Amino acid sequence: MMSLKTIRRLIFVASIMFSFTVLFAGSYAGDFIEIGPGVRASGLGGAFTAIANDGSAIYWNPAGISQLKRIEIGAMRAFLYNGLAHYDHLTYCQPLPNDVTIGLSWVRLSIPDIPIFDEKYLIGTTIDQRVTFPEFHLTGDPDGTFTSTDDVIQFAFSKHLRYDMNLGWIFFDLPVDFHFGGDIKYIKRSILDYTGTGTGFDLSFLTMQPLGRWFEQKWLGTFGIGVNFMNIGGTGVNWDTVSRHSDEIVMSTKLGFSYLQPLPSLKSNFILATDTDFHVYGQNQSWGLEYVYDDIVAGRVGYNSENFSSGLSVKIYDISVDYAFVTNTLGNTHRVGLRANF
Repeated sequence: MMSLKTIRRLIFVASIMFSFTVLFAGSYAGDFIEIGPGVRASGLGGAFTAIANDGSAIYWNPAGISQLKRIEIGAMRAFLYNGLAHYDHLTYCQPLPNDVTIGLSWVRLSIPDIPIFDEKYLIGTTIDQRVTFPEFHLTGDPDGTFTSTDDVIQFAFSKHLRYDMNLGWIFFDLPVDFHFGGDIKYIKRSILDYTGTGTGFDLSFLTMQPLGRWFEQKWLGTFGIGVNFMNIGGTGVNWDTVSRHSDEIVMSTKLGFSYLQPLPSLKSNFILATDTDFHVYGQNQSWGLEYVYDDIVAGRVGYNSENFSSGLSVKIYDISVDYAFVTNTLGNTHRVGLRANF
């Protein structure tokens, strides 16, 4: 008799296999990429495109990594769908001269212990034999297991530019900050004995504008706009099957807005952010709010597609410990991560 855990696993695996067959329709080949790495970003409901100031920006908005002026190394581990899937993320960002930053990111989604029912012992038997003899009856016990993995490796580049805009004002030019970036990504998908690989490109933009400069009001905060064009021209994933099948990850766009308001009297600040995703499903809106005290403790909440999220960060010297909790109909998710600056 199969346990409840086994039944749940089988149901989940069946849904994964169904999704895999849908891949061959070509429209949803990049669903696993849409999960999105990062603990802070997850706690903000994914509203991170116009913030993008840690290593996870390589995914959300590569242009943002030029905000990093020190080396950053980050790691994340998440257990999705009540532990049935594992989600890992590693990043390294290296500032270079001339306000340039490069970054490297690796993301892996893995589903372990997927049962295999190959039923090889039934080869050569007839229907009558399978009905008559108990040794040919299906037991419900798997004949083995395998692990399905999806990997994405991204190399990102970002350049920070400051332009003094002359608006005809009498006393000063207005400095405007722009960040331009992009990445090249390598995708590898493995299921059973088959592997699919592909290469794609993203281009992105970010601007952070202190409103106090614009309106000469010191209490005003910083307004941000971010755009990330993902999988430009479509990203093909070519499988080593007999048919040499190819899937296409269609282009999508993230558009984000953020507002950071300093609170000097409380030694803190808060950030309000929103993202709009334009993808194969249509549009998706996400919202996030973060409160940071003295650059030591931060709390955040978010909302995305009827799912709520929350998070907490604690910074000790140059190491930040991040946690996020995300609700989901398939099972709530816990994410933990570390970020270290040098």
